[in-house]
Amino acid sequence: MVLTERPIYAGIGARITPVNVLEIMRFIAGKLEEKGWLLRSGGASGADSAFESGVTGSTNKCIYLPGPSFNGRTVGGGCFDSTKMPGWNHALQTVDEFHPNPSALSDFVRKLMARNALQIFGPNMDRPADMLIGWTLNGEVIGGTGQALRMAEGCGIKTYNLGDPGTLENIFQLLELDI
Repeated sequence: MVLTERPIYAGIGARITPVNVLEIMRFIAGKLEEKGWLLRSGGASGADSAFESGVTGSTNKCIYLPGPSFNGRTVGGGCFDSTKMPGWNHALQTVDEFHPNPSALSDFVRKLMARNALQIFGPNMDRPADMLIGWTLNGEVIGGTGQALRMAEGCGIKTYNLGDPGTLENIFQLLELDI
């Protein structure tokens, strides 16, 4: 596991993120890696995979899987089994705290939601990300990404939702990235 004092961001979003936004996510991930940032993400298709593919070094990412394998990934090379993290039980508790209808979730979806907490708060649930960059349709707080957005906003983490047209238009300036 990567233990670090360097800046950390959660790179997340919907599986149905538009292709042009996926390209922007890859670019952002590469630029943030150059600036010394660590990515936390969840290994899902779409936005998660785009952020991950923009990072070249396995020590520059922590990809939290909802078990020993997920979406073609297995533990190793920057990928971790969320259920084996020291903060896993605490992460499970966040599902009830932040999800609008936790009793409707299957066991697997509860694991997905709990792994979102690790993306936001880290393996011990004690090191919040410095920012969150993601995408949801129209910038709304919806789906699994919405769970992570609620957690981040609830603890004051700066969020950049690329589904918001204004944020997408200004993201490079907001993040002080050279184009």
